[in-house]
Amino acid sequence: MAAEVLATGGFAVTVVEHMASVGRKLLLAGRGGLNVTQNEPVAHLLTRYGPASGRLTSAIHAFRPDDLRDWCMGLGQATFVGSSGKVFPDSFRATPLLRAWLTRLSDLGVEFRVRTKWRGWATDETGAPDPRRLVFASRDDEAFLLEADVVVFALGGASWPRVGSDGRWVDRFRSAGVTVTDLHPANCGLRLNWTPSFSERWNGEPLKNIAVSVTSCNNVQHKAAAVRGDAIITRSGIEGGPVYAHVATIRHELERTNSATIYIDLHPDLDVEAVTARLLKRRDKDSLSTTMRKTLRLSPVAIALLRESTSNGVSTMTVGELAPLVKRVPLVVDGLMPIDRAISTAGGVAFDELDDGFMLRSLPGTFVVGEMLDWEAPTGGYLLQATFSTAVAAARAALAYSHAH
Repeated sequence: MAAEVLATGGFAVTVVEHMASVGRKLLLAGRGGLNVTQNEPVAHLLTRYGPASGRLTSAIHAFRPDDLRDWCMGLGQATFVGSSGKVFPDSFRATPLLRAWLTRLSDLGVEFRVRTKWRGWATDETGAPDPRRLVFASRDDEAFLLEADVVVFALGGASWPRVGSDGRWVDRFRSAGVTVTDLHPANCGLRLNWTPSFSERWNGEPLKNIAVSVTSCNNVQHKAAAVRGDAIITRSGIEGGPVYAHVATIRHELERTNSATIYIDLHPDLDVEAVTARLLKRRDKDSLSTTMRKTLRLSPVAIALLRESTSNGVSTMTVGELAPLVKRVPLVVDGLMPIDRAISTAGGVAFDELDDGFMLRSLPGTFVVGEMLDWEAPTGGYLLQATFSTAVAAARAALAYSHAH
């Protein structure tokens, strides 16, 4: 995206990629349908970026969700809004979009160098990094220099390293004196200590239409904390959108106290009183499991989760004990899934290192965009929106910087 803005502005642009082809993570993001952005007011969208929202405001206003949809249309990829407000290309795939995009960049004269790895900066006569001279290694590991008026780094985080984002840039930036917050998994699954029988029997089964909540650091549950959606039981834990939405809070709690608990509402459309009333319709011949299946429409995996969450099972529970549990199943979190299995990462280049145009203060003419920056957001189009927006904002700032120097 930065290359397109720069090339349109008259720059001769070279995109250097260490993989064999470009756009691999975009293709991965589109594997289940390319969710490019979210159809909601910008003011509300910005709240999804938490503490970093203020630092991303100008960029997202410079390239809004509507701008992103228009850009897709310009590539021949009309978009539609799904039922949850997510925006997708009509094709629902990343491949046609990427193919059209690469054609446009080629027509703009953008040069691509693949299988080329960045090794760091050349140094000036004082031994300091020279921001205009970068050291690369070709596929046969022969080092060479590239000189540029401006440089935009878009090296990603550290999730899904097999498609290119391996986080190896962190040490090089730190060696140049740039403050980089440690990278951590975001939008990832949680590790839970399932019993072997539960893990084996229910691995891969979906928990449909649930709500997930957590407790905050002061142990007061936020009223707006519950996130609805579907989750998946895995052999070692649980994954899914409602879980990912709470990873930042859970990570903070694990770092602070080495303990965290999530709560699963198995029937978010009913309150405790309504659940109680339905359970009281139990017929003498029906087991408790049958009653929950018939009156609450709970799935077998949901009923198994209730049993898993209690030391003595649910068969001896009274309705007064069971109803609150249906609404708030506690699951103790052992940890987060590894960073290489996360959808995205938190941490990155500290915003204090940058000016308002995403240029490094210590390396004039060097801009940093996308997931390299210290922000995180839930899934649902927010990740790609901020990535595109920061690239556009930085490229425009790079054009202005070049004209001024």
